[in-house]
Amino acid sequence: MIIDAHQHFWDRADTRFNHDWQTAPGLEKICRSYLPEDLLPLAASKNVSGTVFVQTQHHLEETRWALALAEASELILGVVGWVDLASERCGEQLSEFKQNPYLVGIRHVVQDEPDDDFILRDDISRGLAQLEHHGVPFDLLFYERHLKHAARVARRFPELPLVINHLSKPNIKEHSLDRWQQELSAAAECENVYCKLSGMVTEASWESWEIDDLRPYYEVALDCFGPERLMFGSDWPVCELAATYAEVVDAASELIAGLSDSEQAKIMGETACKFYQIDRS
Repeated sequence: MIIDAHQHFWDRADTRFNHDWQTAPGLEKICRSYLPEDLLPLAASKNVSGTVFVQTQHHLEETRWALALAEASELILGVVGWVDLASERCGEQLSEFKQNPYLVGIRHVVQDEPDDDFILRDDISRGLAQLEHHGVPFDLLFYERHLKHAARVARRFPELPLVINHLSKPNIKEHSLDRWQQELSAAAECENVYCKLSGMVTEASWESWEIDDLRPYYEVALDCFGPERLMFGSDWPVCELAATYAEVVDAASELIAGLSDSEQAKIMGETACKFYQIDRS
């Protein structure tokens, strides 16, 4: 069973949300609405049994919208939503969303915060403590420069499951490894930190990436986390900037082909189910 642990939906006709980021130069290809009916045939064609929706908006209404999509869709197994970590009402927001069984995690777009130390702020730590208290995992959306913070957050909240999105966006296009590899290894020393094998094609050359461009980064992640803490995600539809959904699934399958069947099963679904507490039945 294949579980896609990282994908997005958005509706550009919904004026509640800010979609301006999609109008940036170079993003024209994904500047349209993407909804479950768009992903369903793509997932079915690659035998993907279910997906995890991941937030794009710092907006409580997007979480409510995504939970409603999950309730109406046979594809969405879980929702990684958003709460205001800096708010004193963060616990109340979590309590509301936890009433819905599709809520499996929380994310904040840390990579876009002007303060590179945002994740270490006292008010954010108070919010992360609420996640730990409620048993709700947190997705770490970092650039490489933020990765140094992963181990510190993990040690501060040892009972909070954390997952690094997109391998923390290493510079695959320039074949740069050293600093990223050291900091990913340091993060992996904390047993509550996991990693998503996702977002790789868009960190490579969009026009000319090859599987061998991705392989060194996969091998580092596998060495650091093992199949037990590594999970596949497509990052669809953002991946369409560089590859089709089928190409992303096929690339992951090719990268892990040397592993045993049980190890491949972990990366392609079982790890995500364990991390997000998704009932595979």
